[in-house]
Amino acid sequence: MGKFENKWMRAVIPALLIHCSIGTVYCWSLFKGDIASYIGKPVSEVEWAFSIAIFVLGMSAAFGGKFVEKDIHKSSLLAAIFFVVGMAATGFFIYQKSLIGIYISYGVVMGIGLGIGYLTPVKTLMLWFKEQKGLATGLAVAGFGLAKVIASPLMEKLLGDRNSEGILVNPTNIYTMFYILAAIYLVMMVVGHLILKKPAGYEEESLQMQSFSYRKVLTNKTFIGIWLMFYINITCGLALISQEKGILSFIGFGAIGLVSSLTAIFNAGGRIAFSSWGDRLKDRNSIYKIIFISSIVIILCTVIFDGINNSMAILIIALLCIVNAGYGGGFSSLPPLLSDRFGIDSISTVHGLALSAWAFAGLTGNQLSAIILEKTQSYDMVLYVIAALFTLATLISIFVVKPEKVNLENEEFNKKKEIVIG
Repeated sequence: MGKFENKWMRAVIPALLIHCSIGTVYCWSLFKGDIASYIGKPVSEVEWAFSIAIFVLGMSAAFGGKFVEKDIHKSSLLAAIFFVVGMAATGFFIYQKSLIGIYISYGVVMGIGLGIGYLTPVKTLMLWFKEQKGLATGLAVAGFGLAKVIASPLMEKLLGDRNSEGILVNPTNIYTMFYILAAIYLVMMVVGHLILKKPAGYEEESLQMQSFSYRKVLTNKTFIGIWLMFYINITCGLALISQEKGILSFIGFGAIGLVSSLTAIFNAGGRIAFSSWGDRLKDRNSIYKIIFISSIVIILCTVIFDGINNSMAILIIALLCIVNAGYGGGFSSLPPLLSDRFGIDSISTVHGLALSAWAFAGLTGNQLSAIILEKTQSYDMVLYVIAALFTLATLISIFVVKPEKVNLENEEFNKKKEIVIG
């Protein structure tokens, strides 16, 4: 084995290159207002580009899992092409002031690159880190969370100065930024594509791949339970995270940028900490119980101190940090949990199906808190609803997601095995 044939060079570094690129989708809030201002459309209409991107991410992962399973090199290259073309095309359609074009390029084209790119390194990481699957997926998915921390200063630099009203001094920077970023991420993702490699001697079992039964997965109670608790965790996370700036402004806390960076660090740190912790537990599903219960406890503590309005700023910041950590940890703990329950042979396909929960949560999370605030004008009511949902997720984790491993082989595959054995 050469000095470059190791888990860090062939799995961790390419995974980080790919995930740190596609994770910049979370930087959307930095420039959505600038896009709206440049093309002359309301922010509420421009906002749909992000929602479409997250929805397409989840659905392309759901339908692309089997493709990723067959060939990680084709899938990593395809992810790079779709993501980079989508980003460059977004710049072009901003220049053309075409909202539909932005929906298609940022939402659909980039969304496909996001979904395929998110899935591609996961199985390879778990194959290299057989005894530390949680650590492996945590490292990669942390890249997705850290992308915002890394890319935000670069984007602010590329956007340039603003006037006293917060409007760009040079509005054309908004579309040139996308061209520059597309070039940077093309290099990163292609390098990741070139060095990504499964361990020597590992070959996909084609007969096992042919035996995969979508029906058995989608109708399995354990899978349904995992899907629901994953969906609830994302929905609750987005419902609170999307109101982060508003909550801090409401309590009169000025250092919003500092808190934003802090919560992003907790988001990324939670991805490594929770999934690594799961490696040491008898049942990895226990991690989700810890995530949900810790979120419920911090919400109840906030409510006990008379809610958002009268609570200490440090408690509000702790609330945002803990929910962010659990939000990130839910993502990184998902692949190893699915591997424990359904086996590693078809993990990309099963993981892709589970990520469809992200697609629907991307459409409902932000809207949930927005609707509650519109109807009640109360951040406390948002907390009550989130606490109730976390409680439901806890019950699902306890009573639905059983520890037994599920057999995904269909009857035809079993017959073929019997013939081979006979």
